[in-house]
Amino acid sequence: MTTLSQKGAAVLRGDLPPVLNTIGGVTAVSIEPGRAVFDLEAAARHHNPMGTLHGGILCDIADAAMGMAYAARLEEGESFTTLELKINFLKPVRNGRLRAEARVVKAGRTVGMVECDVVDAGGSLVARASSTCMTLRGEMAKGR
Repeated sequence: MTTLSQKGAAVLRGDLPPVLNTIGGVTAVSIEPGRAVFDLEAAARHHNPMGTLHGGILCDIADAAMGMAYAARLEEGESFTTLELKINFLKPVRNGRLRAEARVVKAGRTVGMVECDVVDAGGSLVARASSTCMTLRGEMAKGR
């Protein structure tokens, strides 16, 4: 069975989860307990009908960064699930490099909160997301 730390190392080597491969243009920059950074090279294939980056794409990279930040701090045999996800879109983007920088704000025994800022190449805030996660143990962590 692959541990979460092994999965994090694989993601950093470029073995991204299927959803990120589907999106394309995503790179894992760093993953450590409580923090993760992902980049996206936004392009026309990521646009909505108005010609700007689709909000779901922003949500996907923020969710990926938040999930890895939370997962990287878990103990052996633990897993997690997202209970709630919220995102605020603060400015439109068309193309260019975006960075999703996630950090665990609070990690209790069972429930934790993670935040993520998505910034453009100039460091301007594009979106801010937050997520509530629940740590799973025992049979729940195994998906049973």
